[in-house]
Amino acid sequence: MEELLRLLSQSGLAHVTLGNWVMYALSGLLVYLAIRYQYEPLLLIPIAFGIVLANFPLAQMGSYGDGIIALIYDSGIKTELLPPVIFLGVGVLTDFRPLLARPITFLLGAAAQLGIFIAAVTAAYVFGFTLKEAASIGIIGGADGPTTIFLTSQLAPHILGPVALCAYSYMSLVPIIQPPVLRLLTTKKERAIQMSEGSAVSKIAVILFPMCTGALASLLVPSSAPLIGMLMFGNLIRESGVTERLSKTAGGALIDTVTIFLGIVVGATMEAERFLNPQTLMILALGAVAFIFSTAGGILFGKVLNLVLPESKKINPCIGAAGVSAVPMAARVVQKFVSDDTDGQVNPLMAAMGPNVAGVIGSAVAAGVFLSLIG
Repeated sequence: MEELLRLLSQSGLAHVTLGNWVMYALSGLLVYLAIRYQYEPLLLIPIAFGIVLANFPLAQMGSYGDGIIALIYDSGIKTELLPPVIFLGVGVLTDFRPLLARPITFLLGAAAQLGIFIAAVTAAYVFGFTLKEAASIGIIGGADGPTTIFLTSQLAPHILGPVALCAYSYMSLVPIIQPPVLRLLTTKKERAIQMSEGSAVSKIAVILFPMCTGALASLLVPSSAPLIGMLMFGNLIRESGVTERLSKTAGGALIDTVTIFLGIVVGATMEAERFLNPQTLMILALGAVAFIFSTAGGILFGKVLNLVLPESKKINPCIGAAGVSAVPMAARVVQKFVSDDTDGQVNPLMAAMGPNVAGVIGSAVAAGVFLSLIG
């Protein structure tokens, strides 16, 4: 009996804390949302399982320990390897034609990064976060998980767990968060604006775009090159038409493999003693601020553009909400909102895809700006 008691005292069961149980419950909630409502299941399920692993006492399965997850964290996150590889796959899966057909929507994608900077300033000067922590929190407003992880792992790795969870959670909640903002900031008349067809896009344009954009962004903001460079490389192998095998690999098996590792490692950063504190609640609140103001920034800039555009060129300001880089979910949310509001008469999906893919570029450039200024 004494040996049995000694064995039990050395087991993980004897060391499970209330905080661990809270994290198990959080993991269960994420799995429920991923399965029941299909909120970013490819990401939330690996993150949820990583949370469970990190909260097994004595198991050494956290990202900051000495086990196998820590090895993946050190070699994939600390070295900045995994997020750019994700961007390679995203580039393969992204069609920039809607953006090239309406180049003006690039401005909407830029305006939709407003929440990044508002949340960062608020975090630093109202809530007392350091500049590096504030930048990591602000980037949540870009609605781009890999970019958030890339920036936070360099500037403030100690808050990577809550920041990444916040980013992916708000990305999955786009269908809930954005419609009230759209309804508040637009009128019935604005929602009914029927946009003209975009211009035709040539094969030469879609090939030159990733090469020129990648070069320009990397020259202007060199610290954004790992993300922008890989994004544009992925898009080039998609559009070249002669690298089908590379395209299938990068947009399929490779991105899926990296997503598994990225998700489980991010989840494993959320050990109870690191995650359950008032700072996490502030990060969640500021993340919501970032996301809401980014959505608002795109919409309001669309309204401003309409003040100077001729009647035949006016844009539906609702598409500005798609400027957050949750691709293609944000564009689909705009499509559903406008279509439902106009009884199916206005369907701006393709127009919304322009600022949506522009937002991917915008958030990566914003991360590069933060790295250049305070990295």
